[in-house]
Amino acid sequence: MVSVRQIHFGEQQVDLQQWLQQLALSDSQQQQLEATYRYCQNLTDVDTKVVDACLIRAREMVEILLPLNMDIDTLEASLLFTCIDEQVLTLEQVEAEFGERLLPLIKSVQVMDAIRTLQTGTGISASEGQIDNLRRMLLAMVEDVRAVVIKLAEGVVMLREVKNADEETRVVLAREVRDIYAPLANRLGIGQLKWELEDLSFRYLHPDTYKEIAKLLDEKRIDRQNYIEEFVSGLQQQLDADGIRAEVYGRPKHIYSIWKKMQKKNLAFSELFDVRAVRIIAERLQDCYAALGVVHTQWRHLPNEFDDYVATPKPNGYQSIHTVVLGPEAKSVEIQIRTEQMHQDAELGVAAHWKYKEGPQSGKSSGFEEKINWLRKILQWQEDVVESGNLVDEVRSQVFEDRVYVFTPRGDVVDLPAGSTVLDFAYYIHSVVGHRCIGAKIDGRIVPFTTIVETGQRVEIITAKQPNPKRDWLNPSLGYIKTSRARAKIAHFFKLEDKDKNAAAGKEMMETELQRHGLKLEDANSAVQRFNMHALEDLLAAIGGGDIRLNQVINHIQSRHKREQDSDEEALAELVSRPPTKPRQSSGQIEVNGVGNLMTHMAKCCQPLPGDPIYGYITQGRGVSVHREECEQLAGLLGKHPERGVEVVWGESVSGGYTVSIRVIANDRSGLLRDVTTLLANEKSNVLEMRSHSDARQHTAAIELKLELFNMDSLTRLVSRLSQIPGVLEVGRL
Repeated sequence: MVSVRQIHFGEQQVDLQQWLQQLALSDSQQQQLEATYRYCQNLTDVDTKVVDACLIRAREMVEILLPLNMDIDTLEASLLFTCIDEQVLTLEQVEAEFGERLLPLIKSVQVMDAIRTLQTGTGISASEGQIDNLRRMLLAMVEDVRAVVIKLAEGVVMLREVKNADEETRVVLAREVRDIYAPLANRLGIGQLKWELEDLSFRYLHPDTYKEIAKLLDEKRIDRQNYIEEFVSGLQQQLDADGIRAEVYGRPKHIYSIWKKMQKKNLAFSELFDVRAVRIIAERLQDCYAALGVVHTQWRHLPNEFDDYVATPKPNGYQSIHTVVLGPEAKSVEIQIRTEQMHQDAELGVAAHWKYKEGPQSGKSSGFEEKINWLRKILQWQEDVVESGNLVDEVRSQVFEDRVYVFTPRGDVVDLPAGSTVLDFAYYIHSVVGHRCIGAKIDGRIVPFTTIVETGQRVEIITAKQPNPKRDWLNPSLGYIKTSRARAKIAHFFKLEDKDKNAAAGKEMMETELQRHGLKLEDANSAVQRFNMHALEDLLAAIGGGDIRLNQVINHIQSRHKREQDSDEEALAELVSRPPTKPRQSSGQIEVNGVGNLMTHMAKCCQPLPGDPIYGYITQGRGVSVHREECEQLAGLLGKHPERGVEVVWGESVSGGYTVSIRVIANDRSGLLRDVTTLLANEKSNVLEMRSHSDARQHTAAIELKLELFNMDSLTRLVSRLSQIPGVLEVGRL
């Protein structure tokens, strides 16, 4: 039954003590609520009229919340939230005055504003921001049901406030309440708020129909009241005589439900069976069916109007026995039979179970079941609300179909990608939990590591004292893990755990293979940068661990050694001053020992750019080869023929493009190559060649680019921009 207000909008003055006493709180609760109220009342630097309006709404919300079993923190949070909502109070002020006690609940209520993104009929697909807000809202709802109840109470208060507003304001708000808040209250079984939300929104959206039904009810009120009183009295006497412990009373009829039944069954008001309604509240379940037997024995019932929601509860948990009988004068009477607990569930829904006053230590096992049922109701409500339009597809695909929501043993919600396994869950909690995982339970039942978790399940990880992950977990075909987060943590563990052992094994493998080809271990230094390693030890560890194949490294070293042998090793007797027929650079770009117009060419091994520190190496027949000073091939050549080194500098008339090679290492993902090429196009870089390959083991991709650039500044800028692309791990010059 909808509660009757103690205050009315427009009242600017209120006797606070009298109002608090009417709430029937304990002395400590009354003092606590009074202190919070007076804190809001005494806010400085704000318009007192605005504060008074906030407090009127706040008192209204407190009166709605109190019969719903809400605790004192919820009542205080509703007082503070109204002031925060009107921007006369900030979260920082609340934290300074009340600490962390009320802050999370108030923030959850604010997150609930994402509920407005569920408006239907707009034909507008959900943006990423809307989807993200909706996900956070759902998690906040699961974490603290009190936030939802506060939001529903706010909806009732807002409907009451706009009673005298213009028609457009009333209609817009009523449509929002009808489409969003009322279905949520229905799904959660909070009938006490559901009825008023539906009736008030119906009153604003269909005023003429509402008044017509209300008038018909009022015209029959006296006759109906007398009839019900006699019926209730006779039925109560009959139940008492049969020793059935139950109370009988008449109940007011919900106008919106009357209209809905008239529309659904295409009936006139006079044809309705349940305008006269009686409710039987029994002490025990067996008394419910005993009372049903008395009713059906006393009066003839209509078979098509019988529903047993005790044996088969509604999706929102509602339980009751409904029957319609032909009472005295052959008038139809609807009778609902339920226990006191069923009645509380029907009136308060989840609020009837969520006892915050009992403390976190009580009722742990039942608390898990309540949260799971609560989450399922939330998801079902979402489907009730978004029944058409593009938004439902977006929500289902981006919020629900690609995500699962599971619980930890403490009842915390974990948001995982769809298809995640119990091992993914373990690594989400913490890498240590994943490393030490030796078993898992879902809802108390032991399951294999490959078990895929589903929304609403409670997952518990069994751990050992020491970490002991298995390499098989990284094998995609075995299905142990799905998320890249878990895969990266496992790979990192083995990388650290086995580095020394792998490095020793890799060194032995490398030396054996190099000796077979007549090479030395020092020759492997040239492969360090090629395979994106920081030092030779890292390369050896990667080979020993199987991350890099030995034959790939050997092939690279051989080809590099062959290029060095093929280079001209005979010294020039003197500098060749004759310019080439087709010089690569215009005169004056490179000066050798202070002399320009000499035959020079840029070394392909290091591809220097104007601005790079450079050094020359005299070749036979091809002039001076210009290298970067740190070039490894130059160091090798000078080691064998130091007399061929020559000082070179960039000339004053540097112009034209120069070839440079860059390697980009990134996490392998969809759209990576598109992002790289888009950036190159924006930078107006001339791409001469591009190659890419993926490493399935490390889940990385390497992109090698050959570009035409003009100086070091353009290279530095391009490397910096490439490094900012999401997922890029390293950008280096070859």
